[in-house]
Amino acid sequence: MTAVGVSNPVTDAEVFAAHEGGKLSVGVTTAFHDSRALSIAYTPGVAAVSKAIAREPELAGRYTWAGRLVAVVTDGTAVLGLGDVGPAAALPVMEGKAALLKQFGGLDAIPLVLDTTDVDEIVDTLVRLRPSFGAVSLEDVAAPRCFELEDRLVRALDCPVMHDDQHGTAIAVLAALRGACTVVGRPLTRQRVVVSGAGAAGVACARILLAAGLTDVTVLDSRGILVPGRAGMNPAKAGLAGRTNPRALRGGLAEALRDADIFVGVSSAAVPEELIASMAPDAIVLALSNPVPEIPPQTAARYAAVVGTGGSDFPNQVINTLASPGIYRGALDAGARRITDGMKLAAAEAIAEVAAADLATDRIVPHSLDPRVMPAVASAVARAALEDGALDAAAHRPDRA
Repeated sequence: MTAVGVSNPVTDAEVFAAHEGGKLSVGVTTAFHDSRALSIAYTPGVAAVSKAIAREPELAGRYTWAGRLVAVVTDGTAVLGLGDVGPAAALPVMEGKAALLKQFGGLDAIPLVLDTTDVDEIVDTLVRLRPSFGAVSLEDVAAPRCFELEDRLVRALDCPVMHDDQHGTAIAVLAALRGACTVVGRPLTRQRVVVSGAGAAGVACARILLAAGLTDVTVLDSRGILVPGRAGMNPAKAGLAGRTNPRALRGGLAEALRDADIFVGVSSAAVPEELIASMAPDAIVLALSNPVPEIPPQTAARYAAVVGTGGSDFPNQVINTLASPGIYRGALDAGARRITDGMKLAAAEAIAEVAAADLATDRIVPHSLDPRVMPAVASAVARAALEDGALDAAAHRPDRA
């Protein structure tokens, strides 16, 4: 099997060779070149630092790596397009996530794959480990458990916590839609949006669009449009049902997509060509499922003015890597105790601003490797943290009950 790239397909042999021994290692910032250096970095000198931290625990952020260390946490239940493969099989992916935080955010990160799916056990584990890290990046946890887990951890920990599959994706989507609407000359807040998928990413996308001022958002899961009182909805879906679908539509994708301006696909459900054809003129289509988008982008482009995917093999890659390194960097730089909605909206705006100077139908967001993105996002997030009061420890005490 090969992975498709832009021009050079990647072979399995290359992939396994690159993963031999893992993708991470621990380095040192102080060289032990003689006994004096050893006495400073370790015993007896280190005792002075430990005593200072014992007197003032907040000094750990300055004199250890905890203040810049992100714990990349998963239970292995929703790994990429693989599903519930378990913690051991999730570890290569978590190593990759940690490497991205280092490469793009300048942050150290440690993968923690937990051999439990019990929310109480995961929360208790991370509460006990809290002195070891400065932030938590939840990854690849299946819905709907991921919503409860994130909410519980935000309450239990006095540090930034974010489920990247939810919010990193949603922030990138909002940034992409800002760029796309600018290209087609329409105000984003007046668009009629359809979100296909009500898992982690779909719920977060709908929520951030509502927070950004959109009022006409319709969300679907595998059973159809979310409407109040419909059977088979978890609490996250039920909450969205009460805040979305202002046209009171019922049915499935055919009913939702007719005359819609924007389609956001974050599910594995294929979308027939004729449904994209039924959308409003100059539609925007973000078919973000990986590795296979909901509709081939070449097909969607027959009807849509702007098309984006989640893959690197087509233009307009809408990916959470645009958001998460800068969010964690900005939150930790600012000393934030949590990640607020304002910080997420600021991150999306920063990504959109980087793209603004070079917008086109095939460039609605910056490239994921664009070196301008992370500093812009980090700066915007740090400012928003201050404005939102996320730096006030008294306003967000850890709840360890």
